[in-house]
Amino acid sequence: MAGKIATRNAYGEALAELAEKYPELVVLDADLSGATMTKFFAAKYPERFFDCGIAECNMTGIATGMATAGLKPFTNTFAMFAAGRAYEQVRNSVAYPHLNVKIVGSHGGVSVGEDGATHQCVEDFALMRVLPGMLVCCPCDGHEMRLAVEALLNYEGPAYLRLQRSAEEIFTDEIPGYRFELGKGVTLREGRDVTLIATGLMVNIARKAAALLEAEGIDARVLDIHTIKPLDEELVLKAARETGAIVTSEEHSVIGGLGSAVADLVAENCPVPVLRHGVNDEFGRSGKAGEVLAYYGLTAEKLAEKARAAIAMKK
Repeated sequence: MAGKIATRNAYGEALAELAEKYPELVVLDADLSGATMTKFFAAKYPERFFDCGIAECNMTGIATGMATAGLKPFTNTFAMFAAGRAYEQVRNSVAYPHLNVKIVGSHGGVSVGEDGATHQCVEDFALMRVLPGMLVCCPCDGHEMRLAVEALLNYEGPAYLRLQRSAEEIFTDEIPGYRFELGKGVTLREGRDVTLIATGLMVNIARKAAALLEAEGIDARVLDIHTIKPLDEELVLKAARETGAIVTSEEHSVIGGLGSAVADLVAENCPVPVLRHGVNDEFGRSGKAGEVLAYYGLTAEKLAEKARAAIAMKK
């Protein structure tokens, strides 16, 4: 499956493809079906698609009613509105009663690009991760996204799924032994000197950083953590014990997301150096996706620098 595709496109295609197999699937959108790519589902199954308008809080409430009737609702809007604007409804109406609603936030992170700070949500992992019982998932490429959608259809309970706007390389379908399971990370590359733990589009950047380090004689392990909550604690602690240094990487604030989850776990169970690579307590900026990522240091070169620093901190 060579080539590039945005995870939002892979998501929209997967919904439409899986709809016949899962007749209880219903899709709700907040007037953004052309951006969230739920338009594919709407075209094939208009009777199971509900455009709620620019009313994200109401959309969440409608989804909870559908869930109590035995349906499997997926709500869709930009991550900023899914996790931010509708937070109270997600908290009290979805998470608190532990309803089977999937909250889907598209256009996550600074790679949204020209939309700027108001739409570049770098807080969504933190907001959703803190909710009791809320699963948080951020696939790294189109292949992984398709697998995640079906896994979530078979998962009973509330979950948050982040989609990316930009088209990214598909690579997980070519990883030997790759297997997708919610709550379980994937070892993409073995290594003994340091572990790079990444989520979303930063996973492929971590692979590139590992290649840069290899050229210097540094053997970096790479873990794909598509499910930030529940975190694959066994895999992370194994990496901490075997490599002695960790760098996390995410297109999210370094506060409250993957880096915080890993740091909390390692500090309590196997203290080794942990450095966090992400957005450093800042809002986003408008610009082309690649330029914005570079501005915030979300590149293979900057991640490799973090890895060298983590190795230097080993006892």
